[in-house]
Amino acid sequence: MTLVNETASQNAEEFGFKPGDIVQEWLWDDDVDDSIREKIENLTGEDLVDEDYDSAVDGVILWWRDGDDEDELSDTIVDAYAVVGNDGPLWVLTPKPGRPGAASSSTVQSAAKTAGMNAATPLTVSPDWNGIRLRAFGKGR
Repeated sequence: MTLVNETASQNAEEFGFKPGDIVQEWLWDDDVDDSIREKIENLTGEDLVDEDYDSAVDGVILWWRDGDDEDELSDTIVDAYAVVGNDGPLWVLTPKPGRPGAASSSTVQSAAKTAGMNAATPLTVSPDWNGIRLRAFGKGR
């Protein structure tokens, strides 16, 4: 269990979040990895806020599973990006291959492209979840 917590803690920083950040969480369900959520909250010192939060945020995590509508993912990415500050981190978290709900990175990349975003290579963020950072076209180069 220690290895999982160390991985999640390390990745909380790799997400690009920092102390004091308000991080918005989209599409939470009971299958999410609570260790990721806890480590982000420990790093930022703030509770995650849900998609109904009506102010600007410093970053976003979006939980996505295969079987959900790809067009809905594009729309959700657009909605999430609208509340993130200029270069705030925006991550799509998907179950890893072989896990229930595993989504292909090409599905996320296609939805991101439709939403005007570039998708990075997936990063392992926990034993069961990968994270894919999105950036607006022309950003982060």
